[in-house]
Amino acid sequence: MHLTAQRSVSAVAGASRKPAAFVRRTRGGSARGSGAVDQLTGVVFQPFSAVQSELATVDRTKEAVESFARVSFTPACEAALNEQINIEYNVSYVYHALYAYFARDNVALPGFASFFKAASEEEREHAEMLMDYQNTRGGRVRLASIMMPEMEFNHADKGDALYAMELALSLEKLNFTKLRELHDVADENGDAQMCDFVEGALLADQVKSVKQVAEFVSQLRRVGKGLGVYEFDKKLGDLAAAGAA
Repeated sequence: MHLTAQRSVSAVAGASRKPAAFVRRTRGGSARGSGAVDQLTGVVFQPFSAVQSELATVDRTKEAVESFARVSFTPACEAALNEQINIEYNVSYVYHALYAYFARDNVALPGFASFFKAASEEEREHAEMLMDYQNTRGGRVRLASIMMPEMEFNHADKGDALYAMELALSLEKLNFTKLRELHDVADENGDAQMCDFVEGALLADQVKSVKQVAEFVSQLRRVGKGLGVYEFDKKLGDLAAAGAA
């Protein structure tokens, strides 16, 4: 046992003089830099010289001032994420105003109210998703001011239902454009992981939202401002109830 241990130590010591980070077994089964440990595992680990620079970065991080998790995450990507967080909250605020409008007793379209309330919550969830991602990458969330939305949506020619849905469509399309711009920032900075996040977690759902609201606009343009809106409101209420189930 003592002799075997000495040979193992010698094998490791001999391997440590090799420049490669790993010493691997060859196809024929023999190992480059042969030794007892090498023959057992096929791989002998040596510390990477490159890790020293990362270790120095961790050493310079004082208390909780800087993130330990931050790696290959540019200030441009961090700023773009904070801008998108603000956009999501602003869109959510407008939808919340629409929810309050349609819930009035003298408007009394509960389907529209439920639809816009759900839309407001969804946009707020997107903002929180972006905040979580910012923290995951080691960035710092910086919340900005939210614009006060309009509270009256009754249009003289279109009526409130069609006008509100056209407003929603413009917001969804604008949000899609902003997400594309966010993706462009990540791509320009070579952040493949952030590109994947924007594509998979946000852009895919945004395309569906644009399509759905566009169909609602087309349907509302057909039904007019009277009984058709009432029937359409019941449809929205059924959709909201199915989504909550």
